[in-house]
Amino acid sequence: MGIKGFDELKAGMVLASDLVSKDGRLLFKGGTELEERHLALLKRVGVNQADVEAGLDELSEDTLREIEEYVREFFLYANPDSAPVIEMYRIALELTARAVAGGWELPDLDRRRATSVEHLEDIFIRGMGSPGTIVKHETELASFPDIFFRIKEVLEDGAASADRIAKVVSTDMSLSAKLIKLVNSPLYGFPQTIDSITRAVALVGGKELSTLALGISAINYFKDIPPELVDMQSFWRHSITCGIFAKMLAATQTGLSPERFFIGGLLHDVGRLILFKKLPYASTEAMLFARENCIPLVEAEMSVMEFCHTDISKPLLTAWKFPEGLSNMINYHHNPMEFPNPLEPAVIHVADNLTNAVEIAKGGMYVMPGLDENAWNLLGLDPESALENIVNKYAEQIDIVMGAFF
Repeated sequence: MGIKGFDELKAGMVLASDLVSKDGRLLFKGGTELEERHLALLKRVGVNQADVEAGLDELSEDTLREIEEYVREFFLYANPDSAPVIEMYRIALELTARAVAGGWELPDLDRRRATSVEHLEDIFIRGMGSPGTIVKHETELASFPDIFFRIKEVLEDGAASADRIAKVVSTDMSLSAKLIKLVNSPLYGFPQTIDSITRAVALVGGKELSTLALGISAINYFKDIPPELVDMQSFWRHSITCGIFAKMLAATQTGLSPERFFIGGLLHDVGRLILFKKLPYASTEAMLFARENCIPLVEAEMSVMEFCHTDISKPLLTAWKFPEGLSNMINYHHNPMEFPNPLEPAVIHVADNLTNAVEIAKGGMYVMPGLDENAWNLLGLDPESALENIVNKYAEQIDIVMGAFF
């Protein structure tokens, strides 16, 4: 990063921070890629310098080669001839190069390993616990938040009024605060500030807001995951990113409710959280196996435990009486074409792959899970224009949306 004088500014440079005029007016947000029209405006209003990100042209050939080798490792499991995979690779490469140009260091192998978990004990040992028995053990010991079931009842009542929905959601102050932050975020882009749940119901829709509330209330269930296993902030950032991408992808399709897909993306790895709770040692073994052998984590789970996180999510979401449509898109997001109506899980499938791609530039740990070409084709999108547009919008949203949750 660095301050550049006006004469040094060029089209293609990216602002490292918000650019304001002499009288304090915001001209362009940080992250804006300067174009000739931007430069003309800056000259007209008398701006003589700007804080810009380090340019990719400042990276040495050796550094660029290291970046390419680093990113390529994450795509070993992906089809190199697939057009959307090629575009995801390009995006990951550019994001990683920009991160390095800004001072980020490529993580070495030691930094990509889990910390010691020798003191953790699995409740079940290999071969002694099926996904069903593991989930039964969990659900018998821990009760789900009451607000979840109150919202679910409203969601299933097609005749529920906006006032009733608002009243039920408003009984949980923490949930209400998160919903208000969320609907005021760039995820929705409403021009006016929404200051009440009643107003949110009117603008977003009762069913849509109830679905959001349902998903957010589920997050509160997971508060005792061993910190040695996973950085929960990173876990939820991955989940929220997948939700944002899923919402955007769903919006390109006819007849899909984007809010449902945000929650589907948000909870797509919910089965992994149960594995962390019940099988912490085996979960870590799977993570290490995935990292050291450059295979997708879902494949490593199968090798180590003989089942994976979606095998856990199926009985878990059934026990929670989760809405069937949401459950299906979560349970089949790794194998969407095996579901009779594959479009919905296909959206989460593509969103998950794209999430893994953008996370490479932030120290992502696992190789791409692998993109099903048939699932991608269901969306009918042009890889280059669609994916780049979605990633650009995501960059403007993720930090603010994260702030709505934590």
